[in-house]
Order: sequence, then structure tokens, then C-alpha cells
Amino acid sequence: MLKYLLFEGGIYKHEMITEFLEDVGGFIVQKNVAGLDLIMNLAVPEEELENVKKLAAELKGKIKLAPLIGVEVAVVAPTLSRHHLPHPACDVAENLRRHGAKTNIIGLSRGVGQKIVHSSPMERELIEEHDIAVFTLGNFERCLTKYKPPLYKDLAIPVIVTGGPQLGSMEGAQGYVGGIGRYPERARTGDMIDKLRSVSELAGTVVEERRRELDLDPLVLEPTVVKEEVERQIPEAKEALSPNPVTLKIDGVRIKLQYDDYKEKVSNTVINGKRLGEFSVVKRSQMRDYILVKILPASMFQ
Repeated sequence: MLKYLLFEGGIYKHEMITEFLEDVGGFIVQKNVAGLDLIMNLAVPEEELENVKKLAAELKGKIKLAPLIGVEVAVVAPTLSRHHLPHPACDVAENLRRHGAKTNIIGLSRGVGQKIVHSSPMERELIEEHDIAVFTLGNFERCLTKYKPPLYKDLAIPVIVTGGPQLGSMEGAQGYVGGIGRYPERARTGDMIDKLRSVSELAGTVVEERRRELDLDPLVLEPTVVKEEVERQIPEAKEALSPNPVTLKIDGVRIKLQYDDYKEKVSNTVINGKRLGEFSVVKRSQMRDYILVKILPASMFQ
């Protein structure tokens, strides 16, 4: 099982980490250089955790577990209007990104009110393309508990809900964080930032549980390997102007190339002697006609 780590340090001798990862079968998920400062998202075999920590200490860098690396999160607001956006959803999304997640904010077309609240099949399909979903709801307990659960309770992915009231749990959700309702300015106080951090920590716990479930029926291939090979064999994927052009997911990747133009090229990517299309589902994403790759469990081929 791979563990995901965030490394922060200097550019000096950072190639030692690259060489270490090549030796132990690890991966660099993402690398950002700003002047002499370096931030890297790493995927490391679990048995090599202590060794990579020792190496980071030698390089005077900081390293910490970041389970949200390699996770795509949908942050869902009832609408895109100023009534529900931008502050709560943007704050939640930004804090998730700081913990390593790739986030997409989604505003529902009819997610407001009590009598008209619902989500369309296309919206639900788009949300389910992500690894987990965080629904940022409002301040009224009766509205949250009675009318909003149909938005998410039958989704096929884990769901976390945020809202103003202090509630123990929410029907149909894996977790709830109170004290984050609608507010008219960005979160600046220590108390609010702690609540945002609670959302990210809860998301990390949910993700680790999902990864443990996958370990019981492992995928044919690690998504990190697929990401690396797609970037190597299809240069256009790495050169796309979209942020994170090959986005790592728990059970696959999202490739930000047009489906009609690149579907065959992606399906014919050869990894360990097999075509990617032989052990994964390559389909059209609801997001801008991108390509979504879902790797199949190994048990399907036994």
C-alpha cells in the first residue's frame, strides 16, 4: 500500500529524494518550485516511510502524511449565486487543497429551498466522478435535516456535509462538521480556520478508509503508474494548459484532453505489456468532455 506525503524544503540536493523513490518504487505525484523553495507530493511504499523521513531530515526539509494527495474532491454548493457562494465553498476548497487534494467546486441548478430542492441525473453523475464530495450547506437545522439529504444520500461516493447548526450526524453522510454555514466574508479567525481544518482531517479519515477497502480487492495497477505512463506516452497530456492535466484519483485518473480526439490513444497506452483499455474503463467525463479512466479490480481477471 502506498502512503502519500507532503515534502517542504529546499531545491538543494532534492534529486536524492527522486533517486530514493526510483529505488523503492515510489512516485512524485506533483512538484512545485518557487525560487529556492520546493514542495513535492510523494507516494511512498508503506514499509519505506521511516527511511524517507530520515532522508527528508538530512535535507533539512519537513515531511508529513497527507492522505488527501491523489484524491479529487467535489465541493458542492446548493447554487452558484452569491447567496451560497463564494465564501464557505471557496474556504473549504482552499483548505482541502492545502492538505493535498484536487478540488472542483460544483453549484447545483435547483439545490435551494425546501419544496424545489433536487439534483439532476447529470449533476449526480458529475459528482460521482470524484472520490468524495463535500456539501457546503446553510444555517437552518430544519432545512438541513429534513430537506437537504435527498441531494446526496444515494450517491455512490462518500459524502461529508458542512452547515451552521451543531449536529451529531446527517442522514446519508459519512460525516458532518458544524459551525460552517453561510457567512459574508472569508474565514480569518483561528476558530473558523480550525473548523475548516476539521473538514480536511475528516476527509482524510474517509479517504484512508476507502483505500483500506480497496486493499481488500486491489486494483489491477496503481493509479500512480497509470498517470506516469500516460504522461510519458502521450506528451499532449502533460502539456495541456489545464491545471493538473493528468489528475490522480483513488481508483484512476482524469486526463484533461478531449475525449473524441484522444480516447483511442489513451486506451492503447501500453503498461506492463497490456493496453490500458484492457484493464480499465475509459469513458467521457461530464466535465468539459475530458477523459475519465477507472481502473478495474484484479479480482475481475482471476
